[in-house]
Amino acid sequence: MPVLLKGSCRCGAVRFEVESHTPVPFMLCYCSICRKQQGGGGFAINLGADYETLKITGKHSLGVYRAEIEDDEHPHCEVSTGERNFCRKCGSALWLYDPTWPELVHPFASAIDTDLPKPPEKVHLMLKYKANWVEPVVGRKDKVFDVYPEESIADWHKRTGMWVD
Repeated sequence: MPVLLKGSCRCGAVRFEVESHTPVPFMLCYCSICRKQQGGGGFAINLGADYETLKITGKHSLGVYRAEIEDDEHPHCEVSTGERNFCRKCGSALWLYDPTWPELVHPFASAIDTDLPKPPEKVHLMLKYKANWVEPVVGRKDKVFDVYPEESIADWHKRTGMWVD
């Protein structure tokens, strides 16, 4: 049975819950979008969950941000299909939804109130775009990537035995 993740914004105007087979906060993204939108430590951590199970209280307080992307992989400015949902009252980043993968939603670990499992290893990605002041703390078992790894969030959970049925 999947884990029920409960989350909220800082002011409490938005609360949500969603079921997840992939609740481990293992993937640290250092891209400028994640870092500036929700990563005070120089990175953000996204989880995976089943979009159909997402229940929201306080929808009227939600805002959506779609980032403009222009970097080495996107030499011409593109608007991201990813919809970063946040509280319009306090600014807390809550989850990312991308209609490209309509069955998924990616809650930000920072918005989750439920206790989360500790990862046996971490994945540091988008290091090519990290801020110059950030010094990633890379553990012995951790993996590092200049951009994206080939292994998905679901595949990582299955490989490490962290998948929740």
